[in-house]
This record gives sequence, C-alpha cells and structure tokens, in this order.
Amino acid sequence: MPELPEVEVVRRGLDAHVVGRTVTDVAVLHPRPVRRHLAGPLDFAGRLAGARVDAAVRRGKYLWLQLDTGDALSAHLGMSGQMLVQDPAAEAERHLRVRLDLDDGTQLRFVDQRMFGGLLVVPLVPTPDGLPAGTSADGPSAPLLPPEVAHVARDPLDPYLDLERLVERVRARRTGVKRALLDQTLLSGVGNIYADEALWRSRLHGARPTDALTRPAVRRLVADVADVMRDALAQGGTSFDALYVNVNGASGYFDRSLAVYGQAGRPCPRCGTAVVREAFMNRSSHRCPRCQPVPRKARW
Repeated sequence: MPELPEVEVVRRGLDAHVVGRTVTDVAVLHPRPVRRHLAGPLDFAGRLAGARVDAAVRRGKYLWLQLDTGDALSAHLGMSGQMLVQDPAAEAERHLRVRLDLDDGTQLRFVDQRMFGGLLVVPLVPTPDGLPAGTSADGPSAPLLPPEVAHVARDPLDPYLDLERLVERVRARRTGVKRALLDQTLLSGVGNIYADEALWRSRLHGARPTDALTRPAVRRLVADVADVMRDALAQGGTSFDALYVNVNGASGYFDRSLAVYGQAGRPCPRCGTAVVREAFMNRSSHRCPRCQPVPRKARW
C-alpha cells in the first residue's frame, strides 16, 4: 500500500497538471470506487462538474483536491489505486473506474485493479488545531480538510508537527515502537516499509517498548523517519510492481536503496550481518540482528 512518499509523488503530479483546471465532465465507470459517496454516482459527478481545482493537498497517506466550491475530492489509493493525467486519445486502461475531463483537454483517470481505494466528494471542515491542513505546493495549505482526515495525525514532513508533544505521546504508550510508528493517530504516513527502514537507521528493534525510549531516542527516530522519506521522494517513491506509478505512469525506484525491508538473507549495508524477516501483525518485519538486537523486554 502506498505510504507518504508515494502519495506525495502523486500529489506533486496533480499539482503540476490538475491544479487550476476546471472539471468539465465526469464519468463513473464502476460504482465501487465511489461507494463512500453515499449520495451515489450521479451526485458525485454533479458536485464535481464545473468545479475548479484550487489545490492538491496531502496529510500522511491521505490526498485531496481542494475545489472552489468548498468541497474536496478526497482520494485514497488503497492497494492499487492510480491517478493518471492522460490525453483523451490514450488507450483506456483495463481497470479505469472514474474519469474526469478537464478544461485543458486532458483527463484525470482513476484506475484501480483491486478496488480497495476510492474517491469521495465532501465539504471541507476546519482543522482541529486551526493550523494549515497539510502539504501543498505554495507553502502552507488552507486550514481545511475532509472530515475523514480530521483524526489523522500530522506527518514527519509537516512543518506544523509538534515534535515535543509527539515525543511525550510516544513515551506514554505501552507498546512496541514499530506499532507506535504505524499508528496514524500518533504520526501519519508511515507504513511497513518506511517503519523498518527508519528503525534500522535508528538501530532500534521494532519490539522495543516505547515507554523505555529516552526523549532523544524518540527525536532521533522521528528524524530518521523524515530522512528516509525524503530519500524515497528524491527517487520517486518505492515501486515493487506496476501498480504504483505517478500521474504520468512512471514507477519510483527507491526499492533499489532499501537497507532491510524485503532484504532477508542479504547483508546489512552497515555491518554485513544477514538481514532477517520476522512475522509482525499479519505481515513481515525486517531487521539486522546485530544492529537491532532483540530487547530484554519486548512488546510486539
């Protein structure tokens, strides 16, 4: 599932090609991707037609297009969702689900093979803290976000992240540090890939109890999360198959730079010890046994 860097790559593409454009027509080709729009596909299309896109905004893994109507087109990519900006003459993808015609003659196409993702048009609401909602192109975004994003914490690249408040909240939890990283109400945008990479950089085992971490250790971990995401962004995100692409259909290549995630049996780039894979929350966790030893007291 796309994490913050992959979603940010898509957001940047939408900012470059869709912001400032007006939606002239909408076609919902399959109802499932708009299932969360409870008023139905016709209402979904009607609220988009004629609207101008004023901004492309992201918080964590959540992405939305701010419209001049006071609504937002909220998008969740799920496991296989793609937002592609293409010429109308381009051959339609097999899994094309929703199509937006834009006033410059291009189309914004939502393609989703597995259909775990979706689109929703909702009124924007004020942010709980009154601060800009998330990442957009021209500095701080408006202090408005879709209601379903209101509970989502700020992400490690957000300049309005209250680091000291986050440090205290992490240390107050009685859980393993990897579980804390994946908790989107603590710090958003982090998934399995970048949690493993950041923990390796911080030399922490994922089962290290959060209440045993020092304040400097939590600050260092948050900095490592931000750094690994910046590195991934510089390489277009991480692509393991053809399902994740940017708005032009290009794949990212940060997977070539991963230190531990998906590297079981290969040497740790730091010490040469073979990376191990462990079961974690119905998924996999990867670490270096030497750089990230099992803590005496572990909390998965």
